[in-house]
Amino acid sequence: MYTIGMDKKAIAILENWDPFNEGKKAYAHEIADVVLELHNLDDPTDLAKRIRAIYEHSHELWIPIENCVQVSYKLLAVKYEAKRIV
Repeated sequence: MYTIGMDKKAIAILENWDPFNEGKKAYAHEIADVVLELHNLDDPTDLAKRIRAIYEHSHELWIPIENCVQVSYKLLAVKYEAKRIV
């Protein structure tokens, strides 16, 4: 099943993304939520908006959408690779 490998790669990407400079371990809940969204969304803008909403809701801090778009493209590349679309 492709999802296990995809999830691991997506988690690694998100663990290395620290939008609020709080350290890698500060985002466990957000990472889980974003990985779930990754399974349901294929559009980078839609995924970026969900990433932004998830992280902003938890930390009550603003993130530029451009930062979320960059991460969404990385995550979708992993998803497409796992599905052998690329």
